[in-house]
Amino acid sequence: MDVPLPFVMEPATRAATSPRTNESRLVAAAVAGQVSHPIVYASPYRVGRDGVLRLLPGSGGIVLNRRVGDPAVGLAADHMEAGVSLHNNGREVVGPRDGPNRALMFYACVGNRARVTSGPAEGAQGTVVGKHGGINHVIVDFPPHVKRRMRIGDRVQLEGYGQGLELPDFPGVRVQNLSPRLLRRWGVRTVRGRLLIPVTHTVPAELMGSGMGRSEGVLGDLDIQLSDEGLVRRFRLGSLRLGDLVAVCPLDYRYGPSRRPGTITVGVVVHSDSKVAGHGPGMTPLLIAPAACVRLVCQPQANLALVLGLRRLMGAPARGARAYRF
Repeated sequence: MDVPLPFVMEPATRAATSPRTNESRLVAAAVAGQVSHPIVYASPYRVGRDGVLRLLPGSGGIVLNRRVGDPAVGLAADHMEAGVSLHNNGREVVGPRDGPNRALMFYACVGNRARVTSGPAEGAQGTVVGKHGGINHVIVDFPPHVKRRMRIGDRVQLEGYGQGLELPDFPGVRVQNLSPRLLRRWGVRTVRGRLLIPVTHTVPAELMGSGMGRSEGVLGDLDIQLSDEGLVRRFRLGSLRLGDLVAVCPLDYRYGPSRRPGTITVGVVVHSDSKVAGHGPGMTPLLIAPAACVRLVCQPQANLALVLGLRRLMGAPARGARAYRF
């Protein structure tokens, strides 16, 4: 690893300013999807990397008792999307048949606002918290009382706003899937020509698994394998939470994920762990930057639940950790 991960973390500094953006040039577009039904494939069993067969709930639907801020590791689930999973089931007569869902996946940015447009919870507001490739879902967080009123098939409309976002003072930094709203509240700052980016964890690139081989970085996520117990302990990955903002080093996700010395990708944890070989908690990329222009700020509070004010208290902390109030 060309980036010295244990030493790149540093305390936050006050002598910093918010980075300039091109937000005034962005275009907002409404996109929509339906609350998806969970899917079970030909066999309900999931074969773990340890050879054990497991029967576990997976992706899709409305997860009623978990949300961002809760642990991503150790749940009795596999690739659980902690929120409301959206998929646009429309079919186009021009372009690819799944074009409407691909547009939903592309336009949606983490931090975008969402609104229920049908069903008993019509009018309720939520927030986009991730994108899950493969199954091709956009994940939206709603308060628990709203989720209990929602139904499979309800329509949800998003304000797709953020693709095309740039940082003019940092032309080497690529912004993807990141809403201006999240960027403002995240606490990203500039000081002496560098970006200070708050994260909860750093992740060595050799742990990245499912999602490698994609040729883009805007339609999904990349899994963090937790099969190496030594690295999991060293980088505290057993304490990952849904919504954590994490840095993967060295990883370049501009044109699809690839290991590239001197490059850091910062993203958000969007789904739970998996025991299947090559899989684990998923990360949707947000910022890709040369390591030379970045300093990672160690902040356990760098989680969407707190950054966006979605919760006042995060879920039960991992052993030895603290709960953080907003």
